[in-house]
Amino acid sequence: MVFIDNITTIVGVTVFVTLAIRLYIRVTQTFAQVEGCTMEGRTILVTGGSDGIGKATVKLLAAKRARVIIACRNVEKGAATRDEIIAATGYSNISVMKLDLSSLQSIRTFVREFKQEEHRLDVLINNAGILAPAKKTITEDGLELTYATNHFGPFLLTNLLLDLLKKTGPGRIINVSSVVYTMGSIDFDNLCAERSYSSYTIYGHTKLANILFTKELSQRLQGTGITVNCLHPGTVRTALLNYRPHLKVISFIFGSLFWKDPEVGAQTSLYLAVSGEVNGVTGQYFDNCRPVVPSAKARDDGVARKLWEVSEKLTGLAQ
Repeated sequence: MVFIDNITTIVGVTVFVTLAIRLYIRVTQTFAQVEGCTMEGRTILVTGGSDGIGKATVKLLAAKRARVIIACRNVEKGAATRDEIIAATGYSNISVMKLDLSSLQSIRTFVREFKQEEHRLDVLINNAGILAPAKKTITEDGLELTYATNHFGPFLLTNLLLDLLKKTGPGRIINVSSVVYTMGSIDFDNLCAERSYSSYTIYGHTKLANILFTKELSQRLQGTGITVNCLHPGTVRTALLNYRPHLKVISFIFGSLFWKDPEVGAQTSLYLAVSGEVNGVTGQYFDNCRPVVPSAKARDDGVARKLWEVSEKLTGLAQ
């Protein structure tokens, strides 16, 4: 009887704590205050727009009547996402283009075709990203796959699109980072996993790189009318763990109970893309639609500058 009472108590406490956490998450969720804002006539590019936060971002932007381009590796999946959003919103000004951010050639091909088809770019949302695979994977360009997809690819893509952004101007660049950056560091002797590889830490390294890239780029774009900011979307139920199948069970359990829906995770991206409150705001890190000060390692000018220079060389931008 005592055993049953103990089990009942444990179950009761567990249920209470779970409900309390879920209530806290719900009441602290922030939604972008962009009612009345329209993006009609504006062109927005969303990388990784076929799934997860990116898909939710595309849908929210379509509701604001922006022309949205979904850039993704799997164009069939992207087309299915486009068709689903059109059916849900009745808005059809959405296109899909192939882009593999782990391939420098794919990025250059994409930019060439994008500039041939599009005559303006108002907002670039670097949303795509992957969690590190269990085993080290080196791309055709000699880059580690996670770093290539999460940092080097967006670095090259952004730089190759700057002329169109400036021509269209004023414009916005939005980089989706993560609070996981706090577990990251920048080791310039191991950016391509030359010495060691840890699938559990390299994602954090790339998210720190996103913030440092944002910081350096914002300084280089001063006076151009182009702003650049980054954000933490929160812990969101997405397909990010597809690269780590054994974590899917954890994702299912905790995701169902505690993690944000993609639409909630997309709110800060929507806010930074649409809101007039951030006109002229640049070089900032946002969480829940509010600017927050990142840790000292994410504000290191010297590391940010060196990372830029190294990235130029590794992506061929400096040639």
